[in-house]
Amino acid sequence: MTPAARYGAAIEIIDQVLAGTPAEKALTTWARRSRFAGSKDRAAIRDHVFDVLRRKRSVGVWGGGSTGRAMILGLIRQQGIDPASVFSGEGHAPEGLSAAEQTAGQPAEGADALDLPDWLLPEVKQSLGDKTEAYGEVLRHRAPVMLRVNSRKLDRNTAITKLADEGIVAVTADVAPTALRVVEGARRINNSEAYRNGLVELQDGASQAVVEALPLRDGMRILDLCAGGGGKSLAMAGKVNGSFYAYDAHPQRLRDLPDRAKRAGVKITVTKSPEAEAPFDLVLCDVPCSGSGSWRRAPEGKWALSEEKLRGLNRLQDEILERAATLLAPGGTLAYATCSVFDRENTARVDQFLAQNPAFAATFQKTWIPGEDGDGFHLSILTGA
Repeated sequence: MTPAARYGAAIEIIDQVLAGTPAEKALTTWARRSRFAGSKDRAAIRDHVFDVLRRKRSVGVWGGGSTGRAMILGLIRQQGIDPASVFSGEGHAPEGLSAAEQTAGQPAEGADALDLPDWLLPEVKQSLGDKTEAYGEVLRHRAPVMLRVNSRKLDRNTAITKLADEGIVAVTADVAPTALRVVEGARRINNSEAYRNGLVELQDGASQAVVEALPLRDGMRILDLCAGGGGKSLAMAGKVNGSFYAYDAHPQRLRDLPDRAKRAGVKITVTKSPEAEAPFDLVLCDVPCSGSGSWRRAPEGKWALSEEKLRGLNRLQDEILERAATLLAPGGTLAYATCSVFDRENTARVDQFLAQNPAFAATFQKTWIPGEDGDGFHLSILTGA
């Protein structure tokens, strides 16, 4: 496919997403019926689609409309590409621009340039203050590809060498002592020997930093209460010797964890009933949240969130904190984490919990802002009597 034809395909897919089809489903459906597209074509089209979704508000202003065609026009204008080189009508390229399209659109300003919904701006400003503009800007770009080095098997420098032998260029990241940022060859990771042999795992840098901050000790009984795919379970098991349990309300998310744990050389028990395995010395609950720290990776969430949904998440977060507290041994540690930067999901939830559970005290609190080496994350560590 030509570069212009890739933009044409992206227009088609974006229109489907705007009509309500999830982006991943729209991309998969297009790929299945477009067997002529090679892997590089599919990768480029995916990048175009997600670039638009991250910048849906500003590219609409730049392109003068709210259709896939207008948004792609806005995107290439932002990128400094001559629209005539894409909208030529030649082959499978998009049709040439009309006179109206040639004059429509303008540079985005204010809230449009931040690519944030109007209703969320007060929430962001209240939580981030003078970091609001930088936060909006970073969400407009792709997230870094981060790896966690399995320190049970090798150190970071050795991992860098082994990855380089397979055409994957990685550099150390300051966010965590196990973190690497991939700068070249990211699409080779899943098929690499280093990944298949459990030497490295895909894991966000801030997520690794959360695990580094936990008060882990040998011999502990540890529960990952909202485990998702089990990445933090693996990271914790890679640091100390103990008994590790993983639970998620959606068990299918954990179906690959036993194989990943075996590959990493650790043991993690997937449990269907945390209460049956309690008590635990440490319970980590990385609760469902807005995902406002990771919207670079899942930009649809930025536009789908509503005030009602956020209130519902707050209620669920409170419920999970209360449940986690019942699973602790006396004097145990409760770690509350989100991939959100909103105070309303972070310190506000912890403050409410502490007000209702005076036997607990907060001993550590930190919020990571999305950046070069990771997503946005929050961690509060609470210690019980």
